[in-house]
Amino acid sequence: MNSTLADWPFNAVLVANRGEIAVRVLRTVQKLGLKGIVVYHAADRATLAVKMADQAIEITGATPVAAYLDAAQILAAAKTSGAGAIHPGYGFLSENAGFCAAVENAGLIFIGPKPAQITLMGDKVRARNFVEKGGFPVAPSAIEDDDPQTFNARARKVGTPLLIKPSAGGGGKGMRIVRDLAVLDEEILRARSEGQRYFGDGRLYVERYIENPRHIEVQVLGDSHGNVVHLFERECSVQRRFQKIVEETPSPALSAELRNRICETAAGIARSAGYRNAGTVEFIFGPSGEYYFLEMNTRLQVEHPVTEEITGKDLVHEQLRIAAGEPLGYTQAQVTAQGHAIEFRIYAEDASRGYTPTTGPILRLQAPQGEGVRWDSGVLQGGEVTAAFDPMIAKLIIRGRDRSEAIARADKALKDTILLGCKTNTAFLRRLIAHPAFVAGDVHTGFLDANPQIAAEPELSAETLRALLAAAALSTRTLRDGADAVLDLHAAIGAWTN
Repeated sequence: MNSTLADWPFNAVLVANRGEIAVRVLRTVQKLGLKGIVVYHAADRATLAVKMADQAIEITGATPVAAYLDAAQILAAAKTSGAGAIHPGYGFLSENAGFCAAVENAGLIFIGPKPAQITLMGDKVRARNFVEKGGFPVAPSAIEDDDPQTFNARARKVGTPLLIKPSAGGGGKGMRIVRDLAVLDEEILRARSEGQRYFGDGRLYVERYIENPRHIEVQVLGDSHGNVVHLFERECSVQRRFQKIVEETPSPALSAELRNRICETAAGIARSAGYRNAGTVEFIFGPSGEYYFLEMNTRLQVEHPVTEEITGKDLVHEQLRIAAGEPLGYTQAQVTAQGHAIEFRIYAEDASRGYTPTTGPILRLQAPQGEGVRWDSGVLQGGEVTAAFDPMIAKLIIRGRDRSEAIARADKALKDTILLGCKTNTAFLRRLIAHPAFVAGDVHTGFLDANPQIAAEPELSAETLRALLAAAALSTRTLRDGADAVLDLHAAIGAWTN
């Protein structure tokens, strides 16, 4: 199965991304004997991905993000370097059907689905309609495109609570929860404005909002020969501002029967779409065990490592194999899982101040080690965390024989993580996993909002505060020199003693 360099239809892969996902892809690419190439903005010149790559090509833009969104520059870099394939990672251009088509039109291989599949599943309204027509479960809803003139009236008929979403949205941007129909028209206008601002598309849809739901997603793989399998589910319910913080597998909420049903539903959706490569089908899971299709992400997910840890499959390797035209080579029955895995997103942010991003130099970085501990990161000691990109700086992935062991190992690993220079969320994550509800697996997407004390910084005792102030003072060179200095009057005495 493409075990030697001669087996591959390409001998070099360009990673059109940055940070930890660029490092993650490079590791597999280079392990397979292929050449790993990255593009980078000047802000990332000293990062691990650039140091690891066999070749690094600088790209420019009005902002660092704009550089990574410049498809023309990236394609030019691929041509210059001789890359035969492009891996988009996640974010940036990973779900851009136009970029995927441009890669293929340039005679290169896109490590991901086909443009038509991205177009179908990337638009939330189009994907929802497709899934509903296939007989899969979707929440009661109203779609603006069906009849814009009656959208507001149809939205009212859905009933409260309801969730307003931009059709082209993602990452929680533009989403509004409405519990009082008196403010519905106003919230629709706000959501439309945010959708236009963030995505250049103000189209909306609304759906019944499930109170305190879980967020369950299923990893799927499909090849170009019509084979589709799932690699089980991931629980992604611990979120802040609709963005995930902790992901784990298996979900503590699912029985064996429910697990099989929701995973087979995901595989069925992928199969009906003729899906190729890695993708994730996401569901809203209600307190009574009901679940509804949420969206499909046509790319590798940030949280893919937990699936790798329990299945033993390298998902980037699988992506490369599928893109090279190989069949999966295994059936659903041959996909097995063992143990429990949890991923923690390490953010440069202050949870106690509304999860505000932080910046600063990385003065000291020491990743945790130990059995069942995996650290995926793209930053290095001596580097700097800036406001140019998303505040996620690393992922800590923990594996255990069961959930209890994974939580215990996670607490130690978070305690052992050292990153000095900017505030991170590691202490917050330790408080989170110590909460009785988390330990019991009793969480939902509003869990952190319902428990604000987890984000709040614990109050320091007067004794601890004095000790910290003393340590800070003594670490200041000018103050220490002053304390150690000998007064001139005493120095004039010389060696005289009485």
